[in-house]
Parts: sequence; C-alpha cells; structure tokens
Amino acid sequence: MSSATTSASGGRPVLAPPPDATEPVRHPDAPAPGTPLGPHYDQCFGCGDDQPYGLHLAVRAGEGVGVTAEFTVRPAHQGAPGLAHGGVLASALDETLGSLNWLRRVIAVTGRLESDFLRPVPVGATLHLSARCTAVAGRKMYASAEGRIGGPQGPVAVRAQALFVEVGVSHFTSNGRPEEIRAAMSDPDQVKVVRAFEVGP
Repeated sequence: MSSATTSASGGRPVLAPPPDATEPVRHPDAPAPGTPLGPHYDQCFGCGDDQPYGLHLAVRAGEGVGVTAEFTVRPAHQGAPGLAHGGVLASALDETLGSLNWLRRVIAVTGRLESDFLRPVPVGATLHLSARCTAVAGRKMYASAEGRIGGPQGPVAVRAQALFVEVGVSHFTSNGRPEEIRAAMSDPDQVKVVRAFEVGP
C-alpha cells in the first residue's frame, strides 16, 4: 500500500477507520452472490453500456459486502504504447469499489482514493478485480480493492484503498448538468435504480 496520508491535524491516517467504526452489513435485499449488478447509469465511463470508449466493467455481487469485476484493456485505454493508462486502472478500481454500495443499498460517492500500481497491464489483458467494504462510520464507508492479471489468482497489478461518503439523490440533481439529469430521470431503468437505493435499510 502507499504510505498513509494523515489528517491536517497530524492524527490518524485519513483512510484508517475511526475507533467507533462498525462492521459493514449486507442489506437483506442485496443481490445474491454471483448476480451481475449491471450498469448503474448507461453513460458511466466505468460501467455504462453506451460509452464506446468506456471500461464496460462487468461487476458481480460477492460474499458479504464484497464484489468482483472484470474489464479487458482495449487500445483506447492505453497510455504508454501497448499498456493501460494509470488513470484508466484507477477508474477501474474506483468503479469496482463504488459497486459495493449496491450491497449496502446506499448512494455514496468517492471521497478519497489511494492507488498503488505494482506492474504494467498490457492492452488485451483482462483485469480481474475484487473489492470489499472493511468498515462503516456514520456516512463514511471504508473499502479496499485489488486487480490481478490473467485470472483471480494471477499476479496483483493494482491495489487501492478508498473512502466513500453517503449522499442523497440531490447531490446529483443539484450538481449535474441539467440535460443529463433530465435524460436519466426520463429513463425508466434509471429511475428504477434510484428508487431501489432510496428504499434504504
């Protein structure tokens, strides 16, 4: 892991859960292990089906508060010749980590993401990702992920730790571009996703 970043006051690391953090709980209505989660938004760079150069990340519910995912590096994803761009790999980690919220049935956004790049990932390779929620404290969720080349038991290429913050739908309706918000809210499938999360625990 990368060296931990401490808070402004010099206290505990930002990504270390506080002492009163609790164990994550899988929502009783969460998809069963092995279930494909599908895209949360068809225009999402990470998981959207309608993004021609997106990652098209395929995520499945795992055991507990965990998920697995896969994405194949295409030529549009390269940085150095023949190798995945580091920002694309960070996006894959972020998208996988964000999918944990499907299992908790909350809407949350990335507050902090720390990534480590351990080996290059070539174009044409499939990155096998796994993520798990490690702790919850109020609106904050702490999580970790890793990506392996060539299979779930392959060598680790990337790792990350993240902090997500729970928000309401207004976070998106207040800050997103109006035309995209209108398009999303007129899509019955998208509205169904939002309503599923609004049910809460």
